[in-house]
Amino acid sequence: MKTITILSGKGGVGKSSISASLAIAISRQKKIIVADCDVDASNLALVFGIKENDYKEWEEITTNQRPVFDLSKCDSCRKCFENCYFESIKWQDEKPELLEYSCEGCGMCELICLQKAIKLRDVMNARIGYAETKYGFKIALAQLEVGKSGSGKVVTEVKQKATQLADNSDIMLIDSAAGISCPVIASVTGSDYCLLITEPTPSSLSDMKKALELVKHFNVPHGIVINKYDINKERSGEIESFAKKNNIKLVGKLPYDKVFTEALVSMVPVIEKSGKLDVLFSRIAEQLLK
Repeated sequence: MKTITILSGKGGVGKSSISASLAIAISRQKKIIVADCDVDASNLALVFGIKENDYKEWEEITTNQRPVFDLSKCDSCRKCFENCYFESIKWQDEKPELLEYSCEGCGMCELICLQKAIKLRDVMNARIGYAETKYGFKIALAQLEVGKSGSGKVVTEVKQKATQLADNSDIMLIDSAAGISCPVIASVTGSDYCLLITEPTPSSLSDMKKALELVKHFNVPHGIVINKYDINKERSGEIESFAKKNNIKLVGKLPYDKVFTEALVSMVPVIEKSGKLDVLFSRIAEQLLK
């Protein structure tokens, strides 16, 4: 099974909209499984028109820990309070109290407590499940709990879930989170190809270059799609020149079209709303399948 990961660096460039339409275009030629690996704010399923009651087999998962205080053993030495790097412990009535939303579960407090009054315990930090799309393929996804960390590990769980659901699929298409942090690293790891989405703005090009460094670090073959290329053709030309200079394949260009917004509002992939865009997405899909 070939794994294709779609990432962007900058958020808001149309990555998830493009991922949804490419999934449909690819599914016309190959059997596909989709993984939404933006676990902090997963919304790819919404683009496919999937609603809350359409999800199946929600499973609580644990990829993180939090400290638990045994106050009967605490001698009020304040070491945990004074040495917490994230300032996640407040001192209340001469005893420690955890500020859960700022705690990263690093374990310093457990390590430094001579009274053994602090123990790290596993906590549920996400739930993982899947849904059937009306296009004949499944989408695996997870939802990180508010204030919980460990999103990189949760992404790995989503990829494993997608593999379980693959049922001899030819392609796994991953919609990564924006940025270059742990969730994106976990998405890119093990990929056979990465498609970077950018747009002709200074910030998008700058962030794409950062994402490109990550992809190159893992030696993953890659290409670029310029979305909304016609809003600034001069800047698009700069992106094309950058790609040519660095031997990066320009897989495709998509025009600005308000039908993208109309499709999102209707919870329908844009490929279904525009014949012109259908042709362009099909061409990009053909490039990815070569």
